[in-house]
Amino acid sequence: MKISRELYKTMQDQTAPRSKSWKNIPLAFLIGGLICTIGEAGIHILTEYCGMEQKNASAWVSIGLVAVSAVCTGLGWYAKLGKHAGAGTLVPITGFANGVVSSAIEARTEGWILGIGTRIFAIAGPVILYGTTASMVYGLLYYFWTLFK
Repeated sequence: MKISRELYKTMQDQTAPRSKSWKNIPLAFLIGGLICTIGEAGIHILTEYCGMEQKNASAWVSIGLVAVSAVCTGLGWYAKLGKHAGAGTLVPITGFANGVVSSAIEARTEGWILGIGTRIFAIAGPVILYGTTASMVYGLLYYFWTLFK
C-alpha cells in the first residue's frame, strides 16, 4: 500500500500530540529564570555576607549548581522537572550537567571504559566543540577588528 504525502500528513496530524505552547513557554521561562535567580542569589550571598570576590563567588556558585544538577539527575528528579519545564532546564549550566550525567548513567552498564568513558560527552560534546570553535572565531575576528581600528 502506497501512502501519499497528503494522507501521511493527515494521519500524522491526527496522532501527534498537540503542543501546549500557551503553558510550556511561560513555564520554561519561569523555571529557567528561577534556576538563574538561585545562582544570582548565591553569588550575592557569597559576596555580601561571606566577603568573597565576585569572580570566586561566581565560580563556587557554578560548581554548586552543577553538583546539585548532577545529583538531581542521578536521583531522577531532573527528568521530572524537565518534563514540566522543558527548555527552561536545558538553557542554564544545570542543563549541561544534566546532559553529561544522563549520558554517563545510560552507558554505565557497558563498563567504565567502553561505556561511560566513550559516551559521557555524547550530548555535551557537540556543545563543547562548537562553543570552543565559535569562541576562537569570534576571538580572531575581534583581534583583527581591533588591529585595524
